[in-house]
Amino acid sequence: MRAAFYTLGCKVNQNETGALIRLFEQNGYTIAQEGEEADVYLVNSCTVTAGGDRKSRQWLRRAKRENPAAVTVLTGCYPQAFPEEAAQTTEADVITGSAARHSILHCIQRHLDSGEQVIDITPHEKGEVFEELPLENFEGHTRAFIKIEDGCDRQCAYCVIPRARGRVRSRSEESILKEMQLLADAGYAECVLSGINLSSYGKDTGASLTALVEKAAQISGLERIRLGSLEPDLMTDDDIIRLSKVEKFCPQFHLSLQSGCTATLRRMRRIYTAEEYLQVVEKIRAAFGERCSFTTDVIVGFAGETEEEFAQSLAFVEKVGFLKVHVFPYSRREGTPGWSMPDQVDEQTKAARAKQMQQVSDRVRADLCQKMFGRCEEVLLEKAVSGTVFTGYTKLYVPVAVSAPGKKAGEIVTVRLGEFDGQRCHATLL
Repeated sequence: MRAAFYTLGCKVNQNETGALIRLFEQNGYTIAQEGEEADVYLVNSCTVTAGGDRKSRQWLRRAKRENPAAVTVLTGCYPQAFPEEAAQTTEADVITGSAARHSILHCIQRHLDSGEQVIDITPHEKGEVFEELPLENFEGHTRAFIKIEDGCDRQCAYCVIPRARGRVRSRSEESILKEMQLLADAGYAECVLSGINLSSYGKDTGASLTALVEKAAQISGLERIRLGSLEPDLMTDDDIIRLSKVEKFCPQFHLSLQSGCTATLRRMRRIYTAEEYLQVVEKIRAAFGERCSFTTDVIVGFAGETEEEFAQSLAFVEKVGFLKVHVFPYSRREGTPGWSMPDQVDEQTKAARAKQMQQVSDRVRADLCQKMFGRCEEVLLEKAVSGTVFTGYTKLYVPVAVSAPGKKAGEIVTVRLGEFDGQRCHATLL
């Protein structure tokens, strides 16, 4: 049997698809390469936006049209958050959610035995534990992403993820550190810790994200530890000071912002103000000096966002000086408080604001990268693009291109940063 996979959404989804691929391989499946026909087509869906739901259905529709005898599977956040709507997806032979991933193979067999559509969406329950999945095969990648937490207990007005992912569930320290050692032994120099609400890691078990980083730093062979998205209000003074003392820690802080306007943040039901966010940034800069960078996510056009509020958010992004900003036009999701809020912003205005926010963010990024001219940095070589030229990233997540004869992807080299071309800094190998 041959299986093909299609993934939408965040790094956690990407990680889970990798684990599912290993699960299928362990049960006798061969993984189809791009363009090859398969017996099973699986889409791991994202439901952050309505566009993600649509893309999942379109992919399944095409797979079923081109391979009518194949089994099509819809899994992930979309059916978990909207089970009744997902159940109407006639292109899917099997529909499961974001829980009980191990049951997918059983559901496929049930469909093969009966010829009937199988819908098996396990509801999230209070007290459920973190679901361990097989170790992902990171072949072809130079960084390893490790999912250490699932679920979110927050109720942001725009977000459907708590419905899709359930409450906070943390993976055990022992399991995480064991996997990180295996990855280090396999030659991976950098591990990225990820989760749905990474800052809540340990909330249910008494563990601590900062303590986990400190312990991971003791792993032989592991050179870099990077964190995924963090909640600014959960970054304590103690966390900041302790992380600043971990040499292997990559001080690129992806602090979730969403808006630089406090009035908008209040409507979004975020539990910090723009001023409090800035205070966290300043504390991190005080502890790390120039050896830190900030990346973030920004939503434009949330319900009630005025031109003045958007201008405040724009100015805030410039003031903080983010190395990279992911900009999203607000997508209404039924079942969230934001769905029924008054003064919804029209799509044309959202698109215009997203374009303007991205332009400002790109200019700030270019200024920051250009100011790094002449600095010596360590770069993890990630991809050979031509001859001896590799692309890669510094510890601060500055994108780099460098000619490194005799080197290979996965190695860490020291470079001197040069001109920024709008995409990456051209560097010289030292």
